[in-house]
Amino acid sequence: MLDKLEAVLHRYEDLGMELADPNVAADPARLRDLMKEQKSLTPLIEKYLEYKKVKETIDDSMMLLEEEEDQEMRQLLTDEMNAANEKLPDLEQELKILLLPANPDDDKNVIIEIRAGVGGDEAALFAADLCRMYSKYAEHCGFKTSMISVEEIGIGGMKSVSFIVEGAGAYAKLKYESGVHRVQRVPATESGGRIHTSTATVAVMPEVDEDVDIEIPPEDVRMDITRASGNGGQGVNTTDSAVRLTHLPTGIVIYSQTERSQLQNKAKAWALLKSKLYDLKIREQHDSEAELRRSQIGTGDRSEKIRTYNFPQGRVTDHRIKLTLHRIEEILNGDLDELIDSLTTADRAARLLKAGDN
Repeated sequence: MLDKLEAVLHRYEDLGMELADPNVAADPARLRDLMKEQKSLTPLIEKYLEYKKVKETIDDSMMLLEEEEDQEMRQLLTDEMNAANEKLPDLEQELKILLLPANPDDDKNVIIEIRAGVGGDEAALFAADLCRMYSKYAEHCGFKTSMISVEEIGIGGMKSVSFIVEGAGAYAKLKYESGVHRVQRVPATESGGRIHTSTATVAVMPEVDEDVDIEIPPEDVRMDITRASGNGGQGVNTTDSAVRLTHLPTGIVIYSQTERSQLQNKAKAWALLKSKLYDLKIREQHDSEAELRRSQIGTGDRSEKIRTYNFPQGRVTDHRIKLTLHRIEEILNGDLDELIDSLTTADRAARLLKAGDN
């Protein structure tokens, strides 16, 4: 581990020298890439320098203890050394976590797609609840959300909804949300007070940047321009602004109607299509790498039931990590920090265990 850390430190120092080079400053693309790399390494370097300082304190204290005869001074040195020794295991664990290979998509914006599953109108109402939950959570994180498409039903539910969450680290926060979400409650339309079980499927996809090679031949896509339908604000139904893209090889259909401008809807539709194809590529890779899939916390299987929201008991249970929280109202209002932090910790632990086995 120390050899790796020293190599990273040397690279970090080299980056500092390169960024000071006037020729690099004159090349915006090169400057951006170097600054991005430097930013990604900074947390690891700061922790490693802290670790080195603690190790130095221990070594210095041991050396001084060999020469020091004053009992009071020896006690001070011993206390200082013991305090440093207590810090060391935690710092080593933090360094191991920071050395884990980063997901290259973690810093990207995400596209979230929610579809009502089993349960009819109640499933559509639950899909709307999940959309609101993620929107509230995004707001809490300082992220920006914008709609791509929404298919609503008359009682406030959503058959399907797609939206973009923009912000540094959005994918890192939301990537564990893909899967089947289940709700157990008495629907507003149920006169007999019976508890119904309904589902909604959530797909979380990183937005594809320019640096990701996703080629879509024009002949593979059919584009149709239509008049927007449903709720969308004054004027949305009066112009041919909605865009439908059909990717012929896969059968993927994208529909964007939330903007008044056809160009804006077209841009959002293409962004979603690229993300879907990229996500499909990543999931195919995961399927071919069974060990990788087993070491991750539910970031690849859309059919996996990941969470239950039980209203009668006021609980939310994440089945992947066996975590139950009795704060259903707060969670559906966007308070997802404890869930997401627990999932992140569990994923890191699994990856550390796998790295140790290797």
